[in-house]
Amino acid sequence: MISFKKAAAGILSIALLAGMFLPVNSRAEGQGQEEAAVATRSVSALSVETPDNGVLTYEYGTAQDFILQVTNRSSEAVANIVIAPKLRNGTDVWPFKTEYQSYKSVIDALQPGETKEVSFSFTERDDIATGTYSLCFQVTAQSAGGEELPPGEEYFFVNTTAKPEDPVTDPAFEPQEESGMEEELLEASAGGFANGDISYSGGGGGTSAASVPRVIVTGFSTNPAEVKAGSDFVLTIHLKNTSKSTRVSNMLFELAAPTEGNDEQTSAPAFLPTSGSNSIYLDGIQAGGTADISIQLNAKADLVQKPYGINLSMKYEDSSASQVEGEASISIPIKQEARFEFSEFEVTPEMIEVGEEGNVTCSLYNLGRIKLYNVKAVFEGKGIKKEEVFVGNVEPGGSASIDAMLEGTDVNADTDKIKMTLSYEDESGNVKTAEQEFQLMVTEAMEDSGGMVMMPDEQEKSFPVIPLVIAALVLLAIVVTVVVRKKKKKQILSAEEEGLLDELDGPSEDE
Repeated sequence: MISFKKAAAGILSIALLAGMFLPVNSRAEGQGQEEAAVATRSVSALSVETPDNGVLTYEYGTAQDFILQVTNRSSEAVANIVIAPKLRNGTDVWPFKTEYQSYKSVIDALQPGETKEVSFSFTERDDIATGTYSLCFQVTAQSAGGEELPPGEEYFFVNTTAKPEDPVTDPAFEPQEESGMEEELLEASAGGFANGDISYSGGGGGTSAASVPRVIVTGFSTNPAEVKAGSDFVLTIHLKNTSKSTRVSNMLFELAAPTEGNDEQTSAPAFLPTSGSNSIYLDGIQAGGTADISIQLNAKADLVQKPYGINLSMKYEDSSASQVEGEASISIPIKQEARFEFSEFEVTPEMIEVGEEGNVTCSLYNLGRIKLYNVKAVFEGKGIKKEEVFVGNVEPGGSASIDAMLEGTDVNADTDKIKMTLSYEDESGNVKTAEQEFQLMVTEAMEDSGGMVMMPDEQEKSFPVIPLVIAALVLLAIVVTVVVRKKKKKQILSAEEEGLLDELDGPSEDE
């Protein structure tokens, strides 16, 4: 009985110790796996963008839909996606009227690679100034299993147009103040504009400061819509005379782009007019009216992919021939074409049998100024099994190696080509492809010849070299022995002959 109690106590002690240590390890491992899963499942896998990466312009008193495109770039489904603007920072930084208690849009689910749109209807506030404002949207989502993913924030820019001034009620004209923050927003945006100060020289005799007409930029467009470095494009600027009573005339506009380049040989303005003149003349704009001006420009070929600014200066006259000067800034996004090359394919061996594998390698050289994302190579063709190789990201000026093992499945002809399709994503997530061909012949598998046929080869390979050497040495020894014996015998005979001659030549006893 005592022995049984001792044994039971020992078992309980062992179980207690195991309970103290084993759960800790399992919990630690489980926590590590959970953290790794959260790292791969996050709202950062959701891409939230405006259509065509554009910047909307809001007019005073006009409601407009703000549209966002949400794309799932992960390999897993994402559910219960909620997108809502952040209003808690105060209405002083929110340029729109607050017409609802809560703004939010919900997407039930997004499969990998799927894109859906959400929209919000906003109306510009009465007291908002003309300029560029930043909007913040909070994004929350869940995994396909219902797990809450860490939230994220996305920022976008909008342009606003101030309420037209009433020259009768306004005691004086107050120009909009320039701020460093506005310049930062303009530089950070993907494309936009901002209006600056105006100056009134007077001299017309009948116009007061209260009725100085203001011409502003309400937007712009380019043809083509996507401006590529080194290409020509037409820039169209939309203008508006905010005065309700004064017509402006004799208008002169001049565009100036920043200088880009590291030395005197490469330094030049980012944009140059193709006609040689950067000035545009417009007859006039009626009170409260709008007009467009256009100019054909060329984008510098070595521009980095980012927005570039253009300063627009304006000179015009009011109804009393008083001169007014104003300025505005426009930011134009520039795109760079992807440029890359392949090295020659190295195929080892150049001919394989059905069921065997051949190694194919080549190098990818990124010769452009943009980064290539998620590069993949797919090999397919007659006679081989389809193979996919993931390369990864390739930096501008960098290179990457493409290495694949291709298995032969069917016999092909010497004229059949194997095709490699290279795919990559640009900074906007657009997928593009390029193709390259090479040759890899696949022949019938040779039958097994068996061990009997290999025996003669093995016998030929096992030539009796050592016995032959020994026999040669023995033969040489015999030859040497015979030669030595003959030489000794000849010496003995020669000596005997000499002794005999000496005896014959010597004096006899009788003499």
